[in-house]
Amino acid sequence: MNPELNLSATTTEAKTWSQRFESALHPAIARFNASIGFDIELIEYDLTGSQAHAQMLAKTGIIAAEEGEQLVKGLEQIRQEYRQGQFHPGVDAEDVHFAVERRLTELVGDVGKKLHTARSRNDQVGTDTRLYLRDQITHLRSQLRDFQSVLLHLAEQHVETLIPGYTHLQRAQPVSLAHHLLAYFQMAQRDWQRLGEIYQRVNVSPLGSGALAGTTFPIDRHYTAELLNFGGVYANSLDGVSDRDFAIEFLCAASLIMVHLSRLSEEVILWASQEFSFVTLKDSCATGSSIMPQKKNPDVPELVRGKTGRVFGHLQAMLVLMKGLPLAYNKDLQEDKEALFDAVKTVQVCLEATTILLREGLEFRRDRLTEAVNEDFSNATDVADYLAAKGVPFREAYNLVGKVVKTSLAAGKLLKDLTLAEWQTLHPAFEADIYEAIAPRQVVAARNSYGGTGFDQVRQAIQAAQTCLSGLE
Repeated sequence: MNPELNLSATTTEAKTWSQRFESALHPAIARFNASIGFDIELIEYDLTGSQAHAQMLAKTGIIAAEEGEQLVKGLEQIRQEYRQGQFHPGVDAEDVHFAVERRLTELVGDVGKKLHTARSRNDQVGTDTRLYLRDQITHLRSQLRDFQSVLLHLAEQHVETLIPGYTHLQRAQPVSLAHHLLAYFQMAQRDWQRLGEIYQRVNVSPLGSGALAGTTFPIDRHYTAELLNFGGVYANSLDGVSDRDFAIEFLCAASLIMVHLSRLSEEVILWASQEFSFVTLKDSCATGSSIMPQKKNPDVPELVRGKTGRVFGHLQAMLVLMKGLPLAYNKDLQEDKEALFDAVKTVQVCLEATTILLREGLEFRRDRLTEAVNEDFSNATDVADYLAAKGVPFREAYNLVGKVVKTSLAAGKLLKDLTLAEWQTLHPAFEADIYEAIAPRQVVAARNSYGGTGFDQVRQAIQAAQTCLSGLE
């Protein structure tokens, strides 16, 4: 059979659910009830899950083998129609599952009505959502690797480039720029690991749970799980159809990814300001002002920072959605999809944009960074360490250096500008090597403890990151 496609996106047919109902839904309620406008996103996964279900029905003898073949072929035809832009069901279809089943019946006749045997839309949508999210997690992990690669490439170029390190947004101690960038590499590594852990809990099949209590048909849940490459099946049918922990976990992980991207974005915004001038934004990743021709705006990091709250909102919405739901499935769960779909797309575009920004949209100003680390008192701790190494109790040295900084500020001097006589007036332990000890490059190089900013440690960290990305660890 090959009837013409039903391309209507607006018509509504007067259907009832079963003989239990005497009239159709009010048109406004039908529109309110419909999810086809957004769950069409799941169509490829719905078709894949339905093909596995049809194969299982045939394998177990619930339907004839030839009927199973008809169903699989009909579902594949719908897939091709969708990919070619020929299948776009309207509100009358209510959701993607009914749309597929209706079209399938048009294609293969009454055998299409057998597809829903031993299956509910409750376990069906749960299966579709997990198949969808499984793919999206895989894609996001690949994007995180691209992001890490760019960070690593920048770090390799800037091992001995110094940048002021901050606490409380106040100059604290100079650090290697590579060390700073590798901090974000480590954040992304945790994101990558976290998504991998969540993938294991997403990769469990609810198919066969039925509406809530299983089914009387002799189905083989493990067979459909195997066909769909699931790692296992839900052990409890009530849990299988109502669980959205995996979606909440994903949104938590997505929110953390956005936290990390937003923190980096905030730094880039500061670095690009005239006050910092640590980076220059390239034209490919910046915009101008409609009335101020001199401006170059950091729109990419600002948008990432702004979109972060959007993902947080989806997490909060999902938590609130789930907190009061009794077992098992409730229509409230229809609201999980838009939040999930939007969070996935938001994180993906933000990762892509940030990766492009780092790879080709900005350039670090080494001259300005060198100037910055030479114009402050961020080497004060090293003066205290210098005295402590010569036997002066650290707390005594700490208090002494505080007085030195206060005196220097009043005199309009930096520590490097003090004469040796001035140093020795402050404490006899000071010798001529104090100037080398407080030079910014030495200040950084000396912090050679594991995980520190010392150049040797940073080079080891880069080697470890290279090994991490190569998959050899």
